[in-house]
Amino acid sequence: MSEAAAVVVGVGPGLGSALVEAFADEGYAVFAAARNARKLAGLGNARERGRVIPFDCDATVPEQVDALFQAVAGLGPLRLAVFNAGAFARGDVVGTDPVEFERCWRVGCYAGFLVGQAAARAMLEHGEGTIIFTGATASLRGGAGFVNLASPKFALRAVAQSMARELGPKGIHVAHAIIDGQIHSERYAQLLGDRGPDSLLEPAAIADAYVSLHRQPRNAWTQELDLRPFVEKF
Repeated sequence: MSEAAAVVVGVGPGLGSALVEAFADEGYAVFAAARNARKLAGLGNARERGRVIPFDCDATVPEQVDALFQAVAGLGPLRLAVFNAGAFARGDVVGTDPVEFERCWRVGCYAGFLVGQAAARAMLEHGEGTIIFTGATASLRGGAGFVNLASPKFALRAVAQSMARELGPKGIHVAHAIIDGQIHSERYAQLLGDRGPDSLLEPAAIADAYVSLHRQPRNAWTQELDLRPFVEKF
């Protein structure tokens, strides 16, 4: 018996895990893809219900991305795919290692293309589905010290726009979400004491917005959505 499936690529503590849980709550069997997915913790009740399938995948390797989507096809039709992976090493332009620059681009953009391409191929068979790319403030402007992040994020946004224009008329909803602010995590938790409550983006709230994107009727699709805390300057 086939089961409608969703894929989240780039799962870790925080947003990735929140997305997996949110889509499992929507009734999907969710493939949680990461380099070491079977070591993932914190997926909570979704995993306990057996609706989460951890899958080891280096999204920069085409063969591994193909293997992921072949596994999805063996379960049921793909209805939703999220690319949530990224890499960043802060540094000035003069001192940036070209190898590190290329690594950040491969994880942040090239992998997004591979995942988006594979998802599109699967969804075109049924003429429906949603593909969402996670962007950042750096998708819109390159800040000093952020060349390793801005370059792939700018490029990923272009991939999302091209895919939306090409696939929208074929029934595939492609959206790009700009996460403009810091996401609540152990790393940033201390900032709440300085800034006050609701000053960090909550992963579950972002996941709710992604679910809303997926639920949109095709006569009112959003291509780009920006999310930020109410105190964030923009």
